[in-house]
Amino acid sequence: MARVYLGLGSNIDRERNTRSALVELREVFGELTVSTVYQSPAVGFDGEDFYNLAVGLDTDLDVHELIRELHALEDRHGRARGRTHFSDRTLDIDLLLFDDLVIKEPGLTLPRPEIERYAFVLKPLAEIASQVRHPLMGTTIAQLWSAFPEEGDQLVPVGSGKR
Repeated sequence: MARVYLGLGSNIDRERNTRSALVELREVFGELTVSTVYQSPAVGFDGEDFYNLAVGLDTDLDVHELIRELHALEDRHGRARGRTHFSDRTLDIDLLLFDDLVIKEPGLTLPRPEIERYAFVLKPLAEIASQVRHPLMGTTIAQLWSAFPEEGDQLVPVGSGKR
C-alpha cells in the first residue's frame, strides 16, 4: 500500500467543490488526512482567489491508475481540460508525492516540482506530512517549509480542514 499526498485547489464554487471532492476521496480511499483549507491569490492569471489544501491517503492503485481516478474525479466536478496551465478551476487535484517514487515522464513528474515553488502547495503539505522526506532533496517537508521565503506566504486559513 502506498502513502500518497495530493494538493487540491478550486476557485470556482470553491467551497462546494472542495467539500465534494473530499467526500468522493473518502468514498474511494477511506480515511484521509486533511490539512487546513487556505485561501490564496490566483497565480499566473487574474482570477478569483483559490481554496487550497493537502490530503494524505493510502492506496493499492499504481501511480497511473491513481492519476486516472483523480482525473475522473476532476471531470465529475466540471474540470475543463485543454485550457491554459494557469486558469480558473472547478477542481484541480495534483499528485504531489507517491511514497518515495521519483518519476519524470511526459505528463508526470514526481515529486511534483510545485512543492518547492508555491506556499499554497507546501504549507498545507507541511501540516500533514511534516516528517516525510522529499525524495530528491532528502529534507523533510517541515524543513522545506521553514526555509520558504516569508514573502511567498499569502495564505489565509479559511477552515479547520475537517470537512
